[in-house]
Amino acid sequence: MTVDEAISEEKRWYTVREAAEYLDVSEPTLFRWMKAGTLSFHKVGGSTRFTRQGLDAVVEKTTGEREAQAALGRCASCGNNEMVEGRLQGTGKLYFKPTKTKFWVLAESLVEMQARVCPACGHVQMHADTEKLGRLRPKGGKTS
Repeated sequence: MTVDEAISEEKRWYTVREAAEYLDVSEPTLFRWMKAGTLSFHKVGGSTRFTRQGLDAVVEKTTGEREAQAALGRCASCGNNEMVEGRLQGTGKLYFKPTKTKFWVLAESLVEMQARVCPACGHVQMHADTEKLGRLRPKGGKTS
């Protein structure tokens, strides 16, 4: 694919049928998402059109625990699979404090952070203690 083809592919307008095929959903589902405001669309004359960015925005990914564990060992920047573990240091350990926590928490609401550095490109990845973070978040708490 040439650069011009890639650019025109990004700017391409999708019809209702093409959008439904692209997302692998029925046309009534597409119309329901449009009515609910879940899916962005454009009106061109009397026709409804979609952009690829708008269609891709409705796709959500839920990462499984195995995939997350596998990603911990790879550099997010260059893909190198060797990471050097360490700790960021200022005047002490680096912690993360969630904005919203449960009302009554018997433990400190600071979550310890760990860091890994890619020796190939120097990218730094930070990771938090997800178990402690899960205990601190309110039920049904979403990140914002």
